[in-house]
Amino acid sequence: MEEDPSRCQDAAKLAAGEGLGAEVQLDDVVGTHPEYNEEEEEQKYFRRKRLGVVKNVLAASLAATLTYGVYLGLLQMQLILHYDETYREVKYSNMELEDIDRKVLMGINVTPVAALLYTPVLIRFFGTKWTMFLAVGIYALFVSSNYWERYFTLVPSAVAIGVAIVPLWASVGHYITRMAQKYYEYANYKEEHVQEQRQAPRGACSTYIVVFQTIFYACFHLSFVCAQMPMLFFLNNYLYQLNHTLYGVKHCGERRGRLGVAGAVPLGAEPRRTPRRDAEPRHAARLQQDGAAQPAPQRQPHHRGERPDGGRLPGHAGGECGPRREGPGGHRHLTGRCHRQVLLLCGSAYRPTEEIDLRSIGWGNIFQLPFKHMRDYRLRHLLPFFIYSGFEVLFVCTGFSLNYGVCALGLEKLAYLLMAYGFSASACSSLALCTLRLRRQCPLLAGAFVHAAILVTLFCWAPEPRHVVQAPLLYSIAVLWGMGSALNKTGISILLGMLYEDKERQDFVFTIYHWWQALAIFTVYLWSGLPMKAKLSIMLLALGLAAGSYLWMERKLAQRVAYRLPRIPRPRHKMKGYRYLEDDDSDETASEGEGASRRQDEDDDDEDDHQHPAEADGGDELPKDERERMG
Repeated sequence: MEEDPSRCQDAAKLAAGEGLGAEVQLDDVVGTHPEYNEEEEEQKYFRRKRLGVVKNVLAASLAATLTYGVYLGLLQMQLILHYDETYREVKYSNMELEDIDRKVLMGINVTPVAALLYTPVLIRFFGTKWTMFLAVGIYALFVSSNYWERYFTLVPSAVAIGVAIVPLWASVGHYITRMAQKYYEYANYKEEHVQEQRQAPRGACSTYIVVFQTIFYACFHLSFVCAQMPMLFFLNNYLYQLNHTLYGVKHCGERRGRLGVAGAVPLGAEPRRTPRRDAEPRHAARLQQDGAAQPAPQRQPHHRGERPDGGRLPGHAGGECGPRREGPGGHRHLTGRCHRQVLLLCGSAYRPTEEIDLRSIGWGNIFQLPFKHMRDYRLRHLLPFFIYSGFEVLFVCTGFSLNYGVCALGLEKLAYLLMAYGFSASACSSLALCTLRLRRQCPLLAGAFVHAAILVTLFCWAPEPRHVVQAPLLYSIAVLWGMGSALNKTGISILLGMLYEDKERQDFVFTIYHWWQALAIFTVYLWSGLPMKAKLSIMLLALGLAAGSYLWMERKLAQRVAYRLPRIPRPRHKMKGYRYLEDDDSDETASEGEGASRRQDEDDDDEDDHQHPAEADGGDELPKDERERMG
């Protein structure tokens, strides 16, 4: 029996219609949406990326501010309490807290001297973000060690902080600069060099570097304000007035070489004074009971929270168990939040493949490159500014605030002086934005001029003890010093970001900067016994040398004097996996790859440092082989 042809044709048409319907449905599911705008979606994607970079910068700035504020505030309050005889006798008996404090300060100031040997290795091994995370964790460890103040808790944690100081600030400076470069890439994603992942043209990222470094230092200088909160809201309520604490002080400032232990502590430890007529309060910062006008009769304390005169010590000093735990506990939880903030809110500075490449140049090369970078005359000319940057911040916290501020206004005004300095430095950090319109020399030279004028003033003038009328002048000096500090710190970081835009060199450069700054702080720790005029003379000499050396560097750059940059070796690992597939070598055999790798190692050994012609704006040009690799 023959089949009807028309019936077969209808069946074929039905089957074709069903297949066509299925294909249309599939296109509706996986096909391009008719209202999809690829360019608009691309713009939204990179807008989210730029907002993520801004979030990273704000999170890193806030974490550094809170971490350092808690650390400085706790250290300041700890040193003031430890120098009070009642606190030592009642709470710790014969534990010799003064000796422990000396060891703590030694650990914090001496340990960073060796930081140049291990900081680049840490940053390359852990990565920039994880180095920040670990360093903030060490600061949290130091805060937590104050739960139980003993030699074997405070001193080791202080040594750990000394180890972490340079890695923390080198990684932070490198991180902010990298975020500026990534923001440029996301803002100019259509540019050819960005799509091909080549280095940006010289000076292309300068605007973003200026803005991001300004944001960071505007936030960071508020840490000096945060550090005064414990003293402002707690400790000031228990201090004697200035007529009591400054009894017997005859001279202040430059007329007195040393005010007790003023030069030996990082912040606000109470100086020892000559004995007073009233023998009951034997120490200048002795804690007193609220509202006790006359001292009670002497008697032995019945428990550790009671003073020898019958009064009660404040909660932090052991008078009440609850507040004693809330003080360091609150600080510990705050630093713990900063720890998690760096981990959760701060994005990575590099892509995973870039991190691999940065580590794969060889640990021996990573160890040597900071020393080789110091052959560059630009860094050598900036070394005096690095050193002065360490001098000035510690001088305002110890030399000026104690020998001038506390001596004239009393210890109860120390917090207000340092808060004036912090607020001024934070606000004046925005002055660095003038680099966008003026020459880049302006912030550094303006800050140097302000500090030179203040140093000459302090050299020739000294306040009178217990003379509160001088307060406006002292606060003005603190505000002006904060302005100079802001221009100094922000200007140096901006300058380093402009001069060294190659991402492979930035960690070495910021390591050198903060290592020399740590050496300067160590020098201030050593010179605590010098007369004040000698300290002011050293700082004036360092400032003049820094300004002259910097101007000489700019002159050499304007004359296009060649500078030396050490060559960064190529990654030595075998590039395998989908991330490294390229059209030219994706099908090479293992023997070919080994031979190429061996030949590359020989080329790396044969080539030495390169000479670079300096451009008028201080730029450095990549060698030819590096440009080919980046392209």
